Amino acid sequence: MSANQPPPLVDYNLFESDAPLRESLERENASWAHDMVHDLGSLAGTQQAIDWGFQANANPPQLRTHDRFGERIDEVEFHPAWHELMRVAVGHGLHALPWREPRPGAHAARAAAFYVWSQVEGGHGCPVSMTYAAIPTLRKEPKLAAQWEPLATTLDYDPGLRLASTKQGALFGMAMTERQGGSDVRSNTTRATPTGVDGEHLLKGQKWFCSAPMCDAFLVLAQAPGGLSCFLLPRVLPDGRRNRFHIQRLKDKLGNRSNASSEIELDDAWAVLVGEEGKGVRVIIDMVNHTRLDCVIGSASLMRQAVAQATHHTAHRSAFGKLLSEQPLMANVLADIAVESEATTILMMRLAGAFDRASDPAESHFRRIGVAIGKFWTCKRAIVVVAEALECHGGNGYVEESILPRLYREAPLNSIWEGSGNVNALDVLRAMQREPESVAAYFAEVELARGMDARLDRSIADLKAELASSNEIESGARRIVEHMALALEASLMLRHGDGAAAAIFCSSRLGGEWGHTFGTLSPSTGLKTVIERHRPRL
Repeated sequence: MSANQPPPLVDYNLFESDAPLRESLERENASWAHDMVHDLGSLAGTQQAIDWGFQANANPPQLRTHDRFGERIDEVEFHPAWHELMRVAVGHGLHALPWREPRPGAHAARAAAFYVWSQVEGGHGCPVSMTYAAIPTLRKEPKLAAQWEPLATTLDYDPGLRLASTKQGALFGMAMTERQGGSDVRSNTTRATPTGVDGEHLLKGQKWFCSAPMCDAFLVLAQAPGGLSCFLLPRVLPDGRRNRFHIQRLKDKLGNRSNASSEIELDDAWAVLVGEEGKGVRVIIDMVNHTRLDCVIGSASLMRQAVAQATHHTAHRSAFGKLLSEQPLMANVLADIAVESEATTILMMRLAGAFDRASDPAESHFRRIGVAIGKFWTCKRAIVVVAEALECHGGNGYVEESILPRLYREAPLNSIWEGSGNVNALDVLRAMQREPESVAAYFAEVELARGMDARLDRSIADLKAELASSNEIESGARRIVEHMALALEASLMLRHGDGAAAAIFCSSRLGGEWGHTFGTLSPSTGLKTVIERHRPRL
C-alpha cells in the first residue's frame, strides 16, 4: 500500500479474528454452532457484505403512503442491499435459532451469530431482534402461537405485505411508546374496543415510535376496558385486506439510517388480545427482556468492530518515524478499548447463557438483574469506545468512506431503545426490591472469582456496604448499577478473559489506576499482548 495508508480491512473472518467470542462460544455450550458462526464471520468480512452495509445505509427507506390512484398502501421501500442483509440474517436463523433448535447453548449461539453479522450493518437487526423476542410473548396465547410461530421461525425471508398464510416466512415488530408518555407506557391512550368476537378488538390511537413498519405483525399495547393490554395486530387481515395501520411519516434519525422507524396511526385497526386483559406490561415483558439482551449484543458488536478497525489501522499507519501501534500512548489507548470490548463480549455471552439456562431458578434470577445491569452499562460504554477508535484514525476516521462515522451514529441507539439509562438503572433497583433472589444470584455469580484479585474482593465488600447503607438509593441508582456492572465484568474477566486483559481491567476499573478517559492506564508490559489479541488478521 502506497502513501502510508493501511490496506482495507476486508476478506477476513470476523469470528476467527475474535478470540473472546470463540472462547465464549465454547464455554457457553454452543460449540455445536461453530461452523455456522464461522461461515457467517467469513461472509461478513467480504467486500460484498461490506458493500451491502454501506449501500443500505446510504439509501434510506422511502415511505409510500398512497398508490397512484390515491388509495392508501402504507408501504416502505428498501434498497436491495437491505434485503440482502435481511436474507442472510433470516437464512442463518438470527431471528429464531433458539426456537428452532431448543438445545443447550442455543441463545448463546444466536448471540454470537447476531453479534458477528451486526458488524456489517446494525440497522437491519431491528426486525430480526423483534421477531426473536416476540416468540415468548406469543406463546402466552397458544392459538396465536400455533398460527404464527411456524411462519416466524422459518429460514425464508419473504418481504412484502401479503396474507401471512400465503408467505414463506413472517417478521414481527412491536409498538408500545406514545407521544405523551414515551417509556411510561401505562399512560398510553390508544384504545382497544371489543368487537364482540372472542379476543378481537379494534385499536384506535397513535404510536410515536414503531420500528420496521413493514413487518407482518406487531405486538401492541392499548387500553382495553380492563386496563392496559397486549394485542397482536397483523398488517394484512385474514380476508386479504390491509389493516388500518397508517404510517404517518418515517423518523429522520441520527443513526440507524437503513432501518425505517415510523409514526403510525391505528384507525380502528383489527387486533387480537394476547394474554390476560389488563396485564399488558406483564405479557409483553418477555419480549422487552429479549430485546434488551440484543441491545447488549449490539453494543458489544459496535465495540468489537471499532476495536478491529482501530487496531488494524494503527498496525499499518506510521507517524513520526514508527507505526502508530508501537507508540506508547497509542498502545495505551488501543489496549484500553480492547479490554473494554473483551469484557463486554464475555458479559454478552454470559447473559445469553443465562437465557439458555433459565429453567434453573438461580440462572433465571441472575438473568432478571443481569440483563438490566448489562443494558445500562455496555450501551453507554459503546459510545465512548467508538469515539476513541475513530480518533485513532485521525481525519481518516471522520470521513464517510470509513465505517467509523456510521458506528458512531449507531452507538447511542442501544442506550435509548428498550429504556434509557435511567429506566434500566431504576429497573435494577426494582429487581432488588421485588425479587431479592436476583441480588443473591448476582453476588453468587460475582463471588465465583473471590480470592482471585484483592481489588475485586474489596469492590464486592464495598458494594454490599453501599447497598446496605444507601438512603437516597434512587438518586444514586446510576452509581450503584455502574459499581455492580464493573464488579460483574471483573469477575467474568478474571475467570474467563485473557490474563493480561483481566489484570488491566481490575487495576484500572477497580483499583483506581485510571483517569477519566481511555488511554490512561498505568504503564504495563501487557498492553501489546492485549492489542495483538484483538487485532484482526488478513
